[in-house]
Amino acid sequence: MKDVSMEKIVNLCKTRGFVFPGSEIYGGLANSWDYGPLGVQLKRNIKDDWWKTFVESRQDMVGLDGAILMNPKVWEASGHVETFNDPLVEDKETNKRYRADHLIEEVTGIDADGKSLEELEALIKEHDIKSPDGNELTAPRQFSGMFETSAGAAEEGKQKIYLRPETAQAIFVNFKNVLETSRKRLPFGIAQIGKAFRNEITPGNFIFRTLEFEQMEIEYFVEEAQWEEHFDKWEAARMAWGKSIGLDMDRVSGDDHAPEKLSHYSKKTVDVMFDFPFGRQELWGMAYRTDFDLHQHQEHSGQKLLYTDPNDNHRKFLPHVIEPSFGVDRTLLALLVSCYDEEEVDGDTRTLLRFPAHIAPVQVAVLPLSKKPELQQASERVLKIVSSKWRAEYDETQSIGKRYRRQDEIGTPYCITIDFDSLDDHAVTVRDRDTMKQDRVPIDELVAYFEGKF
Repeated sequence: MKDVSMEKIVNLCKTRGFVFPGSEIYGGLANSWDYGPLGVQLKRNIKDDWWKTFVESRQDMVGLDGAILMNPKVWEASGHVETFNDPLVEDKETNKRYRADHLIEEVTGIDADGKSLEELEALIKEHDIKSPDGNELTAPRQFSGMFETSAGAAEEGKQKIYLRPETAQAIFVNFKNVLETSRKRLPFGIAQIGKAFRNEITPGNFIFRTLEFEQMEIEYFVEEAQWEEHFDKWEAARMAWGKSIGLDMDRVSGDDHAPEKLSHYSKKTVDVMFDFPFGRQELWGMAYRTDFDLHQHQEHSGQKLLYTDPNDNHRKFLPHVIEPSFGVDRTLLALLVSCYDEEEVDGDTRTLLRFPAHIAPVQVAVLPLSKKPELQQASERVLKIVSSKWRAEYDETQSIGKRYRRQDEIGTPYCITIDFDSLDDHAVTVRDRDTMKQDRVPIDELVAYFEGKF
C-alpha cells in the first residue's frame, strides 16, 4: 500500500481539472465541490461501468430514476422524520457545530456511536472535552440530517417537503409499478443512480463527506429464507467490481456491524472500509433490510405491495431486501488514492494515475511532435481513427516530454506521437503510461493494436 497525502490528491485534482471548489469566484461554499472536465468524465465512467456490471449484464436487474422531491409521507413511513438525527454540540464562542459522538471519539478514542444524549453529555464532562478551538461546548441535542424546503406558489399554501436523504425509498414506493411492468420474478433487483442530500453537521475531507452526493444503489428482493445466500453473493460481487475498476484491495477491509450499531431497518450490515489518507472510513455499505420498508409503505399508504408467487399456489407475501449501496464520490476519491503513484525517472519525480484503461478519463492522447502543418494533418487523421472508438485528446503545446508528463498525471494509458518519419513510413510511436515502453505501429493497424490493449 503506497503512501499518499490528501494534499497531493487535492492539488492534482485542482490543477488538472478533476475537482474544483464550489462557487470559488465568490469565496466558495463550505464542503461543496464541482467536477471539472476530467472529474466529470471519470465520474461518468464509474457510473457507466457500475450500471453495465450490475444492471445491463444481468437478467435479474432493472433500473429506475426516481424523483428527488417526494411526498413527505414517504419519509414519515420510512422512519427518517423520526430517526434521521445526529447528536450536535456547539462551540459557545464561535458557534461552530460538531457531531458529539465524532468529537468524543477523536479526543478519547471511545466509540460513542449510538449513545444517548445523556451518555454523550456525561462523557464530555468526564473527559473535559472542548471544541477544536479550545472553547466550552453546549449540551448535546438532536439535529435533523434532512434538508427541508417547501412546494407551492402562494406562501400560505406551501407544503413542507424534503430533499431526499437517500435514493432507496423511490425504489420501494415504485416496487408495485416495477413489478407489474417488468414482470420480474424473485429474486430480482432494482438499481438507481442519483443525488441525495444530507445536512451534515461536520462534513469534510474533500469530497468524502459533502452536503450533496451521488449514490449507486440496489434493492434486491428475495424470499426471506434465502437472504443469507444472496447477501453473500452480493458481497462477493461488489468486491470483484471494486478490484476491476482499480481499487487498491490492500486498502480494503470489511466491517460487520454489531447488533447495537445496526440501523432501525437492518438485521445485518457489512460495510466496505477503505484506508484513506485521513483514516479508515466507510466506502460502501450493504444491509439486510428485511421487509421493513415495504411493510411500512404498505401500512402508511394503504396500498397492497405484496408479491404473488406464480409457482406456489399464488402465495402472497412481502419480499425481503438486500441493499448494496455505493457512493459515487467516495468511490472516485478511493480510486484517485488507489491509482496515484510517484516514481523517479532520470532524476525527476514522475507523477501518474494508474487508472485501468476502461476507467481512465482519457484513454488515448494524440501528440504531434511539432506544430508543422504536415504533422498536424497526419495527427488529425490519427485522431479521427482513435476517437471513433476511444476517449481521445489532442495536444500540441509544449515539448513532447512535458506532454507525456501531463498525460501521466491525468492517467492516460497510451500516447501516440506523430513524427516526421510518420510521413514516410505511415507509422506512429505508441507509448505505454505504466512501463513507458514505446512501440512503432502502422497507422492502419492502430485499431487492432488498441483493441488488444483495451
